[in-house]
Amino acid sequence: MRKSFLFLACSILSGCALGPNFKPDVPGEPADSYAATRPTGSQLVAQPVPPDWWDSFNDPILSALEQQAVEQNLDLQAAALRVAESRAQLRIAGASGLPSASANASYMRERASPKGILSLLGSQSPAPDSANGASPFGSTTVAGSNGSPAYDLFQLGFDASWEIDLWGKARRLREAARADTQSAIYDREAARVTLTAEVAKTYMALRGAEAKLEVIRSNRDTVARGLMIAEHREAEGAATKYDTATAAAQLSTIEASIPSLVQQIATFSNALALLIAAPPHALDEVLSKPAEVPVLPDLVPVGLPSELAERRPDIASAEAALHAATARIGVAKANFYPSISLTGSFGTQGLDISNIPGWGARQYLVGPVMKLPIFQGGRLRGELELTKADQQIAALHYRETVLKAWHEVDDALTAFKTEQDRRDALSNATEQSRVAVAVAERRYREGATAYLSVLIAERSLLSNEADLADSRTASASAMIALYKALGGGWTPPTGKRPS
Repeated sequence: MRKSFLFLACSILSGCALGPNFKPDVPGEPADSYAATRPTGSQLVAQPVPPDWWDSFNDPILSALEQQAVEQNLDLQAAALRVAESRAQLRIAGASGLPSASANASYMRERASPKGILSLLGSQSPAPDSANGASPFGSTTVAGSNGSPAYDLFQLGFDASWEIDLWGKARRLREAARADTQSAIYDREAARVTLTAEVAKTYMALRGAEAKLEVIRSNRDTVARGLMIAEHREAEGAATKYDTATAAAQLSTIEASIPSLVQQIATFSNALALLIAAPPHALDEVLSKPAEVPVLPDLVPVGLPSELAERRPDIASAEAALHAATARIGVAKANFYPSISLTGSFGTQGLDISNIPGWGARQYLVGPVMKLPIFQGGRLRGELELTKADQQIAALHYRETVLKAWHEVDDALTAFKTEQDRRDALSNATEQSRVAVAVAERRYREGATAYLSVLIAERSLLSNEADLADSRTASASAMIALYKALGGGWTPPTGKRPS
């Protein structure tokens, strides 16, 4: 008994709340630094991740598209509305534990039944009313009488109630709602990170397709030049029809690959238009002039591993969701305990509206109301088990999100480094292929070799130049993936309390 009294006093005076208190888990870091040096190319440096990392490509069109996407993208707007929705839920939860009051006024036309309560009043009706000369209940109230005539009843007053938060249920509700709001805000920022990365990735794919189209057209000119040489040699009798047919077939094969690249460019352009919530072909004028894939910056700031949990909004969202699930355990536990509410009402009542303002017409009631759950058919225990399971699921999701983030960063770092190595090797191979084509064409023109040597050299050049264009696009995409994995694209708030 003494322990119960002490627990009740603790709940009232010190604000104790049932359920576990949330303690944020601090994930470990698998490495001290992301930075690594390479002989050539972009270098990773342990500097703060820039929020507008796409500006490091020095491409005004890309920067403008990013700005438009952040302002106009429909998915991001929906995420912002979900934040507004969660804030409204927080406002609703904030009313828990606070007193409520309401005013009321009513008018009713009534008639008492002789077969109802009047039959319990005895054999005679109440005394006549001096104002109208008769009792409002008319004749006798015994069984078989006619009951009362119809009469007016006017009431005016207000009601108030306040449920005392003995077990911290209202506090846990507000705590869970605040955590839900934080989770929604972080989800919005995670959507922003995904959006900015998708815009940049699509833009690089567009420029990569344009670069590849330029490679195809350049090689078409090279093969066309070889065809002219073969035709000239055939006219002179120094070559056979085989050479010209082979060259013509090679030229047609190259020309056949052009329409698919034109289609890809149009598809990427429309994809960018969709990301900024614009109709098809809205960016045709902006993107009408082909451009190279933007060059990677010399220095790529990647921050520190210890900052990843704060930089990744999906990690922060998972942590906030875990916080909310933990708080709801306290709500479910509080439902097992009695609740006490202070209720009261005050007003006036009269058979005539002129009686309402009178002090003599007042009526009131006030007092505590206690509600104790006795039998709920297992509902309360089921709700508690459900909240505990939800909390465990949220904890696993948080751990999985952190682990996934480390894997994404590690994979992005590897791709960023290895793709640059591949690009450097392909660049050298392309230069050598250009030399080989020039030598093969000269030797074929001089009659020192067969056209097969020219054909092999041209195919090798086309393959290497196409692979080099793809590698340049992949290098830019690897940098984009790296910044997405690092949570770039937004500015984390101080103290991890976004607004």
